[in-house]
Amino acid sequence: MAQVAAGQQVPEKGGVRRWFILALGLAAQTASCSFLYGLPFLVPTMRVADDLTLAQAGTVVAAPSIGLLLTLIAWGAAADRYGERLIMALGLGLSGLLLVYAALGHHPVGLLFGVFLVAGACTASVNAASGRVVMGWFSKSERGVAMGIRQTAQPLGIAVAALGLPPLAASWGFQTAMLLPAALAIVVALLVAAFVVDPPRPPRPANGAEKPPSPYRKPWLWQVHGASALLVVPQFAVSAFAPVYLVSQQHWGPSQAGIFLALVQVLGALGRLASGYWSDRVGSRLRPMRQLAAASGVVMLLVALGDVTWLWLVLVALVLAAVITVADNGLGFTASAELAGVAWSGRAMGTQNTAQNIAAALTPPLLGLVIGDSRYALAFCVAAVFPVLAIGLVPVRAESEKD
Repeated sequence: MAQVAAGQQVPEKGGVRRWFILALGLAAQTASCSFLYGLPFLVPTMRVADDLTLAQAGTVVAAPSIGLLLTLIAWGAAADRYGERLIMALGLGLSGLLLVYAALGHHPVGLLFGVFLVAGACTASVNAASGRVVMGWFSKSERGVAMGIRQTAQPLGIAVAALGLPPLAASWGFQTAMLLPAALAIVVALLVAAFVVDPPRPPRPANGAEKPPSPYRKPWLWQVHGASALLVVPQFAVSAFAPVYLVSQQHWGPSQAGIFLALVQVLGALGRLASGYWSDRVGSRLRPMRQLAAASGVVMLLVALGDVTWLWLVLVALVLAAVITVADNGLGFTASAELAGVAWSGRAMGTQNTAQNIAAALTPPLLGLVIGDSRYALAFCVAAVFPVLAIGLVPVRAESEKD
């Protein structure tokens, strides 16, 4: 494993290899997301094939996210100790093999739940390890853009699943459709094993030497994790409820709403890149993150206002919300790793993801209770409160103190 003296900086220029490694990290995260976020596209064929109730199908679909949530921090610690290449290739490869097993033959719903749970737990390895490898190969002045590129994996993975899984399931059944994310995971795992190089890192302390102290002794990281979790609420308020809102309240057709939201996903990906570039130019992750929190609160209020006034306003506000509410994701992720330091960055990114995933899981059911039959404006106003709370929680001064 490559090592450098503590404090040595990764060169800002030179070396095409790091961009290739970034591309592989992006591919690994995209393959992971095509499975994690692709299962909902298979619910209709899954229900018909196995005669499942909607509740049973929903439980199966939730299994990968549960496995992911339970193992993010452990995989981050493993990446800290054993390196990024091994952890990414191992976890992604195992998840691919499990999906191949799921695709071969008919399985009872309980067994299918267990397979997807373990596959989700395995693919969680990519989250911290791919972020850590980007952090290691890019200097501080480039990490915002590099991490922004990596953060586009979620919309890319959803796009791959949306384009590939429904037609495969319609023609060959949902089990066969699972071979698509399985093949992606296995192929990318082999590429990672062959071509990813672990970034330079400080040498490990000798036996008996003092180990790096935990960065969690100070409140900075806890504040970043908390603020990021609060900022997930407006993001998932838009992504979870915009489709049903356009269909039920604005009387759009499902296909029309799907095309509109697919285009918005593309703009959201560009927004992540733009925020990363912005953070590199100003030399801060947390100042832009705090400003985006304020913007998220404002734009959610605009969505609520549009709901009770004009259609054009709610559509413009939804587009702005879909871009602004996701733009901070890479900033919080990058800030967590930078504040934690090299020895703790994997665990910090795993904890960051865990907090965000908990908030993401709680947002739809709780906001659904607020909405009831038609109280969308009220729900969007409630969602606006959370980024406002995040403004005061973002520890902007931590970056200057860390430097």
